Amino acid sequence: MIILGLTGSIGMGKSTASTMFRRMGVPVYDSDASVHIVLSKCGAAVKPINAAFPGVVSDGAVDRDALGKRVFGDDAALKALESIVHPLVRKVQDNFLKGCAVRRVPLVVLDIPLLFEAKLDVRCDAVVVVSAPGFLQKARVLARTGMTQEKFDGILARQIPDAIKRRRADFVVPSGCGKAETLRHLSRIVKLIKQAPATHWPPDAYAERNVDRRSTYARARPRY
Repeated sequence: MIILGLTGSIGMGKSTASTMFRRMGVPVYDSDASVHIVLSKCGAAVKPINAAFPGVVSDGAVDRDALGKRVFGDDAALKALESIVHPLVRKVQDNFLKGCAVRRVPLVVLDIPLLFEAKLDVRCDAVVVVSAPGFLQKARVLARTGMTQEKFDGILARQIPDAIKRRRADFVVPSGCGKAETLRHLSRIVKLIKQAPATHWPPDAYAERNVDRRSTYARARPRY
């Protein structure tokens, strides 16, 4: 089973690319959906988050707006939240991969916004980065309901810059030239990657434990 990582900074068009992969019949793991599952009513993260951040749970589920206000601009609080949520989300991801492997799925996509930041690219045979010009990214993000320049800047500060992501990618997909062009690139990637050997499933536990030893420029050049 080939594991293809999909990532991109906020507003770059990653969600559109994810939808296109699904329409091509490729199973896609959605990291944001996994977070929603563990934060929802009776979710695995509700009790520990309520203990760490009293008052952010309402009707058995985490109020994401209230939680966001508690951790915004507070690095210590954000790290505490991540220490709770990340392991639980990782379990959902593991179950997705195991399920696909049992069904003998040849190719899967891990849609993870912070793929490089969380060092989860170590799980992938190749990585796709979706990118667009900065002015277009800004226009897309600020058009979202409730988004402000301050929030946008805060999100960007937590993400590896787009230029570095592109250098570390195996494939860079432009999303600023229309959906047809994006789809053309993704279709080509699916065709190419299916011809490559699967080298990351089953996972290498040693490599994942020692991911911090990898160079941040381990993917300095596209391999495909």
